[in-house]
Amino acid sequence: MLSRDEGSERPVSCAGSRVVLGVASVMKLPSLTIFYPCYNDGGTIATMIIRGIQVGGAVAEDFEILIINDGSQDDSALVLEEMARLYPGCVRVLHEPRPSGYGGVLRKGFAWSTKEWIFYTDGDAQYDPRELTLLVEGVTEGIDVVNGYKIKRRDPLLRIWIGLAYQYFVKLAFGLVIRDVDCDFRLMRRSIFDVVPLESRSGTITFEMIKKIQDAGFGFAEVPVHHYYRQYGVSQFFNVRRVARTLVDLVRWWWRLVVRKEHLRPRATVRMS
Repeated sequence: MLSRDEGSERPVSCAGSRVVLGVASVMKLPSLTIFYPCYNDGGTIATMIIRGIQVGGAVAEDFEILIINDGSQDDSALVLEEMARLYPGCVRVLHEPRPSGYGGVLRKGFAWSTKEWIFYTDGDAQYDPRELTLLVEGVTEGIDVVNGYKIKRRDPLLRIWIGLAYQYFVKLAFGLVIRDVDCDFRLMRRSIFDVVPLESRSGTITFEMIKKIQDAGFGFAEVPVHHYYRQYGVSQFFNVRRVARTLVDLVRWWWRLVVRKEHLRPRATVRMS
């Protein structure tokens, strides 16, 4: 949990935490932040934290669990405070009074992460954090981002079709190298964000982020991961207003990133090694 001393926030870590419940060891990262954005995920976020603790010790010498409660209206805040109490020195919680949007909460999470690598996935348990071991196995020399891609999408049929259309359209429009930009199950070097500034406050942050990282010269790997049916809560994306806003933002970002290439102007520094 974030300790509050005279209004300050003091980061903590899980150094020396033991691996539990038989999570297999793989090559270990030097340090890792496991970050979950949480918005009305009170029914699943505790499981996500426990699974993060299970896998964190298996894949990193030092790790922390960071959760940003992005203005949730359910009992997420109470659940998170209890998890922070149960796992002191390991679980860090930041509560935001109002939602900042998916892009906004990701940007805050990346900024608050203190370790050399960042893994993030959503708090709704549609991905299993224990499959982080698969991402770590994909880390080799020259690889800066290991991105999951869904083996099979577990959503209502309409969402599957809309998701596929969106995925392929964005991939073609922005010239992305990865196959599944919509899979928020990613392991990234934290140093990427010393080079790549992000601006999006909505779900458009996924293709903004991947496009900018790709064009800055960072290396990608991909691994298949499982996707599960939502057990709790309701998706915040699939309504007419949000979809329409995303389409408008998509066109704006296409103009900025593909046509004008604003991110490649002198302000951006391309990685050389």
